[in-house]
Amino acid sequence: MDIKQIGELAGIPAGDIVLYGDNMAKLKNVKGNKNGKLILVTAMTSNKTGIGKTTVSIGLADALSKLGKNVMLALREPSMGPVFGIKGGATGGGKSRVEPSDEINLHFTGDFAAIAQANNLLASIIDNHIYFGNKLNIDTKNIFFKRCLDLNDRSLRRITYKIGDEEIETGFNITAASEVMAVLCLSEDIKTLKENLGNILVALNKNGEPVYAKDLGAEEAMTILLKDALNPNLVKTIENTPAIVHLGPFANIAHGCNSVSATNYALTHADYTVTEAGFGSDLGAEKFLDIKTRIINKTPECAVLVIVLNVIKEHGNGDIVAGFENVKRHIHNLRDQFGLNLVVAINKHGDDDPQEIALVEELLKKENAEYAISEGFAKGGEGCVNLANLVLNKINNTKEFHYTYDMKDTIKDKINKIATKIYGATSVAYSEVAERKIKLAEKFGYGGFFVNVAKTQFSFTDNKDMLGAPTDFVFNITDVEIRSGAKMIVPIAGAMLLMPGLGKSSNYLNMQITNDGEILGLF
Repeated sequence: MDIKQIGELAGIPAGDIVLYGDNMAKLKNVKGNKNGKLILVTAMTSNKTGIGKTTVSIGLADALSKLGKNVMLALREPSMGPVFGIKGGATGGGKSRVEPSDEINLHFTGDFAAIAQANNLLASIIDNHIYFGNKLNIDTKNIFFKRCLDLNDRSLRRITYKIGDEEIETGFNITAASEVMAVLCLSEDIKTLKENLGNILVALNKNGEPVYAKDLGAEEAMTILLKDALNPNLVKTIENTPAIVHLGPFANIAHGCNSVSATNYALTHADYTVTEAGFGSDLGAEKFLDIKTRIINKTPECAVLVIVLNVIKEHGNGDIVAGFENVKRHIHNLRDQFGLNLVVAINKHGDDDPQEIALVEELLKKENAEYAISEGFAKGGEGCVNLANLVLNKINNTKEFHYTYDMKDTIKDKINKIATKIYGATSVAYSEVAERKIKLAEKFGYGGFFVNVAKTQFSFTDNKDMLGAPTDFVFNITDVEIRSGAKMIVPIAGAMLLMPGLGKSSNYLNMQITNDGEILGLF
């Protein structure tokens, strides 16, 4: 089916679809009249190649469709940093994919490019203001706003340049970690987008007072660049399930969810929405549940925790029982801490040992965790029918949802609750820089903001080498970023960086393009 037919299948009025060729479209951001069920897919703690969460999400949506349900997917857009880096593409895999994969993994409908242009326009406006006399008296030693780029580039993490005699030290973030990405994800209309962009804290003046993007008159021009990127993108799975793929902040250094507009669009146009949050229950899922659900005023009716045999073994240094401690903590977070209906999906690989899979099943039974084998990669929707049936059986159970923190808590209380309740830390330690910025945030009235912790995806701790489910550790906050446009405080844990670098054996080495333009090795 082409995308017009997919739109018809989903009941989307033809006038709400703006075609980008035959296989992609933008959707006018118009809410439907449904109030669908929300299914959140998350995962155990990752390794470098991932857990297969997107593949399971797609397989689950296709399975629900096979069972006759009216379903939409709501996924994140891939960033070209990971596409050319370690992980490769992010459109699923095998027989559970969204199409057209090449276009989605690369430039797609231009959303990421628009975000980078709007972000870098603001950075240029700041520089231009200083160059032409600096009427706002911006302190060049206290400029917070950074440029961004949708590629990994470690050399751009720290840069120094001059405006006249003023030397400015700054750096680049990857586009997925930029505040403009977060603002766009959390804004559902042009009015809110413009207001949130204007509220971005860009610097302090020499009296220590805040300078915002609106003080520079930047918000109108930025919104003009972002007006099309605000609208969700419609594509499809290879089994013709409608899929909204829109925006993509990383879950380790940002809030890890697709846009509010995409999720709300799916919820109001379908009976079931399958969405994902990046990495584990300690990252994307915690941020989805503590941040995004408060904005969309809805919590998931069911959560799916994706686990993988070989990653369980990695967390236990080869021992499945020891490695399963990591899975247990994620089960505890989702089922007991947040109070969600929970189903575990064992993402089966072709070379998995059946006896080892059987041991994982026994361990899940001991935890009273309902589970299903997921074979979406090999079999598509048919391989996830058992998982879909489990989800349908759980989805109408009444559960009492619990947030990790109250919005009235202090910034430190919010951080401490996330670290102790979700990560398993005993306490939190703050650097002098972090302490100073938290005090600054409180001084400016940002104490009621969300907390969005940036930390490694490879561990519950701030140390990527501490695998499994560590206990009795101190969680270290080394820095804090204030994202006033997105209404977020971003504590940075350990050595976490907001601009990744390419790995020694990155995915670009596996890619080829034929003389006919066919791309090979992108996944």
